Amino acid sequence: MKVSIITATYNSEKTLEFCMNSVLNQTYTDIEYIVVDGNSSDKSVDLITSKAKEFPNIKWTSEQDKGIYDALNKGIEKATGDIVGFVHSDDFLADDECISQIVDAFMVNNVDGVYGNLHYVSFENPEVVIRNWTSQTFHSKLLKRGWMPAHPTLFLKRKVYETQGGFNLAYKIAADYDFILRIFNSSKYTFHYLPKTIVKMRVGGASNKSLKNLIRKTKEDMTAAKTNKLSFPFGVIVMKNLSKIPQWFSK
Repeated sequence: MKVSIITATYNSEKTLEFCMNSVLNQTYTDIEYIVVDGNSSDKSVDLITSKAKEFPNIKWTSEQDKGIYDALNKGIEKATGDIVGFVHSDDFLADDECISQIVDAFMVNNVDGVYGNLHYVSFENPEVVIRNWTSQTFHSKLLKRGWMPAHPTLFLKRKVYETQGGFNLAYKIAADYDFILRIFNSSKYTFHYLPKTIVKMRVGGASNKSLKNLIRKTKEDMTAAKTNKLSFPFGVIVMKNLSKIPQWFSK
């Protein structure tokens, strides 16, 4: 199975090479690597150009976009793999066997999506784990409790995007939650939980950079819950936020 991995980046020269290397060093060989740059003004494009000369499986573009979800949608449109996943420019795959194990999980379980665990790590020292997001096997009642898989760990068959479309750009921070509710609420798709850390995310993402963003994210989460017809959306979002507390103590 061919895997398309998409990295959206904008002025991320400090972390981009580490991110790209985590993809390019995978033992699984049938990887199409799509890098979508948002017209960076730092040295990101120079780095991407250099890597693309060395690795012919890299497809890339650099142009202004409307934010990360627009960039991811552009990447999805370019993807030709059977499976599509994301590795954001501040993140990296946890080890060199991740993609091989994800593909095995798709083939053995015959599912539409595979997801796993995520570590939030220090921006300066990625060996230091800040939070440990351990997921679980999915069942429909979990959505009503505010559950969602860690989106960066979610790999889907490309046909899911072909039928469901991409991310809704009306959301600036919570388009991933809206998308997850759309597909996990549907009886069309099946998922497999791979109990291993797939992605490590450096702290400081868009949703938690400021109090203003946290407030906006909460409002957008509420809108997503209502739009996707979850019962008692306020309670769902409260439980969604409370569920993060144990992540700080299970390192």
